[in-house]
Parts: sequence; structure tokens; C-alpha cells
Amino acid sequence: MAVDERSLGDISMLVPQPEENFFLPRDIIEHLERIERLSRKHPVNVLVAGKQGCGKSTLVRQFAARNGRPLATFQVGILSEPGQLFGDMRLKNGETYYQQFLFPQAIQTPGCVVHLEEINRPEHPKALNMLFSVLAEDRQVWTDELGLIKVAPGVVFFATLNEGEEFVGVEMLDAALRDRFYVTLMDYLPPEVEFEVLRRKTGVDEEGASAIVNIANQLRGNSQEPVMVSTRHTLMIAELVTMGASIREAFVYSLQVSRDILESTLLSMHLEMGYTKGDDGRTYLPY
Repeated sequence: MAVDERSLGDISMLVPQPEENFFLPRDIIEHLERIERLSRKHPVNVLVAGKQGCGKSTLVRQFAARNGRPLATFQVGILSEPGQLFGDMRLKNGETYYQQFLFPQAIQTPGCVVHLEEINRPEHPKALNMLFSVLAEDRQVWTDELGLIKVAPGVVFFATLNEGEEFVGVEMLDAALRDRFYVTLMDYLPPEVEFEVLRRKTGVDEEGASAIVNIANQLRGNSQEPVMVSTRHTLMIAELVTMGASIREAFVYSLQVSRDILESTLLSMHLEMGYTKGDDGRTYLPY
């Protein structure tokens, strides 16, 4: 059986461009700076968990960009069998050969950021078994097709996940696998920070940004039927508003939400007027 390594030269892992106006709490920024320093001693694993659309994947890209590291992202949701991250068997001209994928190259690239996206959504529950070895202290794994693969110095593994009953196809992350990660939890931005992000990234006026953030937070905190309104959604809504949509139209066409809930929220907002600021006790800075 042959091993086809042509894919090693076909895909380049690039340092991503930094994201403008991406805000994180100061304590998370300081944590990421410690991760960067720690990675100079040995490879590090970081699990980023939180609500959908709150910037988990952007955090990973930003970490790579800020530290001048190449980034390789792998969709765990497509994995259907153990070892598939490394490669699989192919048939060509009647001959069977092993096609090596990008993952072995990424983990053997010094300083690479390896992003395992939606790590709790594999098609097969055993598809992640070979990750235990590369994430363990010895940082190496044996495959019959490729031999011994060792994780390069300075590699940082980031895994991101969504958890909750509202996410179809996700599994509880194996406790032994989770135990190999430092954990970073992300949440919605405080209103005053989200307001600033909308203004900077979309150019929506102050009145529009204030209304969008206020409505989004009322929907999130609805006692009868909370609605998951991510920062990704509020940015989409703000962009529609800058294109001439009304606030109501922008919410209707950006969210899958009960019209009754939306209409009652809009009505209450009309009666309340003004903008309510919140403070979670943390300082937020551009990252």
C-alpha cells in the first residue's frame, strides 16, 4: 500500500489577518497571553465553550493573528471513523493508497494553532480516540500508515464547542478528553460593549445600535421563552438597518423567533424608550 503525500504541498497554513474591533474581557486576554508564554515550554490545549455566535472561532483566529502563528482549522462534525483526521484510504487506477490529510502536517508544524471546531459533534463517538494521544503529555501517536507522529514544539490546540439541548447532534465531551484542556468560557457581550461593536463594525447610528442591543437583551432574558440572539445576529441586524431596513424588519429577517414574542418585545421597547446599560464587573478591551 502506498502513502500519497501530495496533499502536504497543496495546502498552506497561513497566519490569519487580525479581526478589527473584536472585544474580550481583560481576564481572558491575560489568560491567552499566559497560554502564549506557556506554549514556549510545551504544546498547550485550550477548550473554548460558550453560547452560539459569541466569538469562539474568532478568538482562535485572533490568537493566531496576534501571535503571528499559522492556523489550521478542522471540522470535527465530518468525522465518521477513528483516525480520519490523519487520512483515509482512496482508490485510484485500481490501486488502493492512503491519502494523508492536513492534520499530521499541522501538528508537526512548530507554533501552529490547531483549531478543532465543534469538537463535541463527530458523526461517530469513537472518531476522536486518536486525539487522546496527541493531547496527552507525551504528545505523540502511532499510525500504521504514517508511523510515529510527534507534536511539534509550541503547538497550541484550540477546541471549540456548543453545549445544550438546543444543539442537534452534539454529544457531551468525554470527561477524560475535556480533562486535557484549559477551559475558557465565553458569553454575550455586555450591552455597552456590544453597542460599541455594532457602531464600529457596521456604522449604524447610535439610536439604531442602542435599540438593537436593547431588544436583543430583552429577547435573551425573556422569562417565558428566551431567544438566543448572538452578537453575530446583532451585527447582521445592524447591517440591514444601515441598508435602510427598519429595526422591526431587521429582526424579522434575521431571527427565527415567534412573532408574538418579537412584537411584545418591540412594544415594550417603544414604551420604555431610552437605553439601559449593564455592567458585569469586568473591563472589556479590544483584542
